[in-house]
Amino acid sequence: MTQTAAALPAVTEADRARIVAAPRNSAAHRELFASLPAMATVELGGAGRTGPLPATFTAAAWNLERCLFPEDSAAHLAAHGPKVVLLSEMDSGMARTGQRNTTAEMARALGMYYAYAVEFYEMGLGGPTEQPFCVDSFNAAGWHGNGILSAVPFQRVTLIRLDDAGLWFASEAGGAGDPEQPRIGGRMAVAAELATEAGPICVVSTHLESNADAAYRHAQFETLLAGIDGFAPDMPVLIGGDLNTGNHVPPDYDWRVETLFDLARQHGYGWDLTPEGVTTRSSLITPHNTRRMKLDWFCVRGLDGSPGPLLPSLGPGDRPLSDHECILCRLAL
Repeated sequence: MTQTAAALPAVTEADRARIVAAPRNSAAHRELFASLPAMATVELGGAGRTGPLPATFTAAAWNLERCLFPEDSAAHLAAHGPKVVLLSEMDSGMARTGQRNTTAEMARALGMYYAYAVEFYEMGLGGPTEQPFCVDSFNAAGWHGNGILSAVPFQRVTLIRLDDAGLWFASEAGGAGDPEQPRIGGRMAVAAELATEAGPICVVSTHLESNADAAYRHAQFETLLAGIDGFAPDMPVLIGGDLNTGNHVPPDYDWRVETLFDLARQHGYGWDLTPEGVTTRSSLITPHNTRRMKLDWFCVRGLDGSPGPLLPSLGPGDRPLSDHECILCRLAL
């Protein structure tokens, strides 16, 4: 059952001691996962205008790779005037991003409402290229997750969990992910109902597993679609995010190996609003460009529109804002 709050419930010192002492297996992970209230909570905040959204508007989806620069990222989007922004890899209370709630900061800069939920409780400070950005030797909260920015208030929100096996924690579940980034949690989606002049719409920000194969992501997407059907069975739907398509398929990282595309089509969804082109780039945290991948997509049901351009993730002075480009589309209800 999804709860909402103005701030996510904190991990206590007792919680952290239990996490550190727990055996690295799936059973322990599930017990820890279920004991943390934040894993079933959506944080709501921000301020915008009263609804509804117009029947035609611009939407964006952007994996901001921790969101090192919330204000610059918001300014980069502002010129395109999106009414809905689907965000992934957003930090809150992490030393590497100045202990800031990066989703709330972007919402404030853009004059929008926000919904934010946790993918992972981060047990450490991040990898070697992240640690130079740390302002402290500890994380104030340790949250890393996905969010939605909206120009109008949320009518309803829900959190859809896509796995709880502890792929980044339990060695038996696949090698504990990246040993430099031990985590409690798993991939998820935030879904929200918004009012528009043409009726209600469901918007979904999601992020599928990178440390897995196409079959694993297929199962996650199947869970996602079932969750959306339970939340908004008769509504038009916009899904956007980093689906990690073709990840772990070297050397060409071919996204066409993924079966989730046909799965979505079988459920009445389409992919035509996704811009053409590769969506990854070299960044400050990922300072190489050897893996050219198309990871970021819009998936829609009951919506018309057109794909926008890829928005390069370059801020002032061509400083990279993320290792992902932002994708844009124009929706028509």
